[in-house]
Amino acid sequence: MFYAIRETLQEVSREELKKADFQYVAAVSYEEWIKSRDSFEMGIDMDQNISEIYTTKAEVNYDSLTGSFSIPNRKDFSKEDYKFAFALDEKGIVFIDDSGKAAEIIKAVKGTKKWKFPSLERFLYDFLDQIVLDDLRLMEKYERELDSIEEKIMEGEEKFPTNRLNEIRSDIRDLRIHYEQLMDLGQELEENENNFFKTENLRYYRMFLNRMARLHDNSASLRDYTMQLRDLYKAQIDVKQNRIMTVLTVVTTIFMPLTLIAGWYGMNFRFMPELEWKWSYPVVIGVCVLIAVGSLLFFKKKKWL
Repeated sequence: MFYAIRETLQEVSREELKKADFQYVAAVSYEEWIKSRDSFEMGIDMDQNISEIYTTKAEVNYDSLTGSFSIPNRKDFSKEDYKFAFALDEKGIVFIDDSGKAAEIIKAVKGTKKWKFPSLERFLYDFLDQIVLDDLRLMEKYERELDSIEEKIMEGEEKFPTNRLNEIRSDIRDLRIHYEQLMDLGQELEENENNFFKTENLRYYRMFLNRMARLHDNSASLRDYTMQLRDLYKAQIDVKQNRIMTVLTVVTTIFMPLTLIAGWYGMNFRFMPELEWKWSYPVVIGVCVLIAVGSLLFFKKKKWL
């Protein structure tokens, strides 16, 4: 896939690219890159294995800027990242991609963008922006789900979705790391060490860095939210346990004097005058009832019940 950067991306042939007087975008497989990299005249020897890409980064070379992308799968973060490499100079950018992700993003840019002032810088901004296009919506989805979990905790639901909360926290961690890597890449582009980019167009990279900073802050806030929910659930469990212990303590306190009375009159000493008095039994029952009622009223007044 070869495109000229004009008002929009216009597909061109390899032959047109060789004698191009325009900036271009190309997406080739690793095998094609090995065979034809000299035709791009970037002056680099890039033998990087696509399967050995682990991060999103950029590296400045003498005649070019090279690097790689490792993009998490937003639909399922447990799956392997989309990985591809790139090389660029002032004439254009080449993506070395066997996953098809770079080509997919380029087609999305081609289908949605039309530029008044076309440039390589503007294309790179839209390419990077396309990577994180729906991330704000994804953050909002996670936030709504976390809000729902919080409501269930406050309503006293005993079953806590530990596994799901761990999944969300893991996804957010992956996104946060991805944003940090994209920020590093954006800073390398903005640095413009090789003067590949026009000074007035560096603002695109500043715009992208500002967006990455906001997304990074959102991801950090959501991660803190997951920790707060875990702490909230533990606090709710502690409250329930404290209530149970309060009830047990009250019951034990009420029955302590009753146990004393039962033990006292269970000794059966020979000279206990109450044993032969006909009202002894109802009087003892009444005293026990008074003790129980009095204890309950006392605890109620102290708001221990």
